[in-house]
Amino acid sequence: MRALWLENQQLQFRDDLPLPELGSGDVLIRPRLSGICSTDLELVNGYYPFTGIPGHEFVGDVIEAPGFPDLEGKRVVGEINITCGNCIHCQQDRGSHCVHRTVLGISGRNGVFADNFTLPAENLHIVPDSISDEQAVFTEPLAAALEIQEQINISPTDKVLILGAGRLGQLVAQTISLNDCDLAVVARYPKQRKLLEDRGIKVLEENNIAPGTMDIVVDTTGSPSGFEAARTAVRSRGTIVMKSTYAGTLEINASSLVVDEITLIGSRCGPFGPALNLIKDQLVDPVSLIEETFQITDSIAAIDKAGERGVIKILLTY
Repeated sequence: MRALWLENQQLQFRDDLPLPELGSGDVLIRPRLSGICSTDLELVNGYYPFTGIPGHEFVGDVIEAPGFPDLEGKRVVGEINITCGNCIHCQQDRGSHCVHRTVLGISGRNGVFADNFTLPAENLHIVPDSISDEQAVFTEPLAAALEIQEQINISPTDKVLILGAGRLGQLVAQTISLNDCDLAVVARYPKQRKLLEDRGIKVLEENNIAPGTMDIVVDTTGSPSGFEAARTAVRSRGTIVMKSTYAGTLEINASSLVVDEITLIGSRCGPFGPALNLIKDQLVDPVSLIEETFQITDSIAAIDKAGERGVIKILLTY
């Protein structure tokens, strides 16, 4: 089997790996398309000590589904957290925080940058025929963008700032803009700005943001400087949503967070059903974010391309 292999923060394309074995409740999936996200890039940088096949954004076909005949041959997307079902988090509907979870292509489970991979049948969502592969491959990051609005209420009167207009920031902007709030996005690159402006979303230069004026700031930059900009922009008793992962540590002035009564929220995985509905109803346009599609045999070059400044979405095909 062909796959992209990560070990000791080094990538290698291999064609000698065995087919994955099916565990209890698992199905075998052949990807059609997969997406490279910032977490994949940060794994290479050492964000998390992972050895194996990375990748977690996909649309693919179920090719073996023992015990689940209705899934065989179906086109699917899948939730990335594989849970135990028994711990306190699972029992209280917090499965994405399962004490014993593995995470597709991130922690304890090989991912989708391969000819085949496995997921539990219960993690899968069948893709409606009206949704293209190029749209469906964005389901996981779009769900992550929607998680913000699962965690906090955004009203039309709120002043909301998004820092970062890359692969995730664009989806966060598209979803939050549906609320008709006072939304602005800091975007560094012309391509990013154009995508936002084409959807009627206001773009700001970072040095034009008045300190302490934003009700909600979403940081998608994955950098300490992004968090510092968020801290400067948010008002007293405002909210900062951290919507990114990055290697390294973050130094913060905890006293200022206390004095200004800032709410700090981490945000990760989100709801797949609503994400698919947004795509089906054409309320978001993820396809416009695609810059280039590489063959799996060129996956190392694809990772390099995705890591270039200003590049938005790179896909792999099989």
